[in-house]
Amino acid sequence: MMETSLPIRKIIHVDMDAFYASVAQLDDPSLRGKAIAVGGGGDRGVVSAASYEARKFGVRSAMSGVLARKLCPELIFVRSDFARYNEVSKQIREIFHEYTDLVEPLSLDEAYLDVTENKVGMPSATVIATWIRQKIKEKTGLNASAGISINKFVAKVASDINKPNGQKTIPPEEVVAFLETLDIRKFYGIGKVTAEKMYQKGIFTGLDMKKKSKEYLEQHFGKSGAYYYDIVRGIQYSQVKPNRIRKSLAAERTFSENITSEVFMIERLDHIASEVEKRLSKSKVAGKTITLKIKYSDFTLQTRSRTLDYYIRSKDIILETAKELLYQDKMKDSVRLLGISLSNLNTEDKKKTKTEPEEKEIDVQLRFEF
Repeated sequence: MMETSLPIRKIIHVDMDAFYASVAQLDDPSLRGKAIAVGGGGDRGVVSAASYEARKFGVRSAMSGVLARKLCPELIFVRSDFARYNEVSKQIREIFHEYTDLVEPLSLDEAYLDVTENKVGMPSATVIATWIRQKIKEKTGLNASAGISINKFVAKVASDINKPNGQKTIPPEEVVAFLETLDIRKFYGIGKVTAEKMYQKGIFTGLDMKKKSKEYLEQHFGKSGAYYYDIVRGIQYSQVKPNRIRKSLAAERTFSENITSEVFMIERLDHIASEVEKRLSKSKVAGKTITLKIKYSDFTLQTRSRTLDYYIRSKDIILETAKELLYQDKMKDSVRLLGISLSNLNTEDKKKTKTEPEEKEIDVQLRFEF
């Protein structure tokens, strides 16, 4: 049971089902019902998205095209079409705004909606989610799934429960029990490495995590420990932010052939730094933290970061810092991808503290109308 002193909202997380692949199948009827992958199927290609038919064979996004073909010999590769994705995404967001202006897009195919107070006067967030999914289907021909609960975290976790083309409501009185039984791999924000570390410490479910003190979690998982302590109790203060602030800006390149020479890497980094500078200028932002991303030929990923004392957007400083990061450690293998990102931007809001949440408390009676 949730503590009634906590802010209770009605949050919907809408997530389109296999969006890129579904758009391709929508536009080309011959692809419907078939295993398809969006992206490159060549020796250097990477899967951007996979249809549910392809996922049955284990095909996933970020997988190499070569491996995807081995898993599914009948796999059909189609090219990305971001102009079309943007067009459909715009139609979907127009539907969201028919119900609320508190819409926070996470990407082209998913968003949070706060419908605590909404434009249609409907007290049930579950009903609103159903209406939205129906309208998306009618207008675009695509399926969407949704999660409905008291905050963004629980809503996002819930949206995966009945995928594809389904929805799940976790009302306030069921939040804690739901999180206690959840496998920690299902907790949004806990990746594969952290999950393995938790397993080693006997933490397999939300209940296992809940039994650990905040001090224990902080000792073993750093600053994230306090976050884990709160979310397993259904506590999250983050609001739905219509004007989501950019937190980082990046550019990267995948090479046609693996690179072993640092001279060639510097040459590529020069072009990448130019692109980052261009994007920073266009967005009118600057940042302090420069991160070098390295993906090796065996697909393992490594990042190296440095935070400066001042905001920068100059290509020269970005490149010099990236070069220093490149030389910081010996390369473990040949490289297939390099990227540079700038974070800790000067546009970020000051983070709200747990003790001073600037949030409107909602009457707890709303829990009966989820």
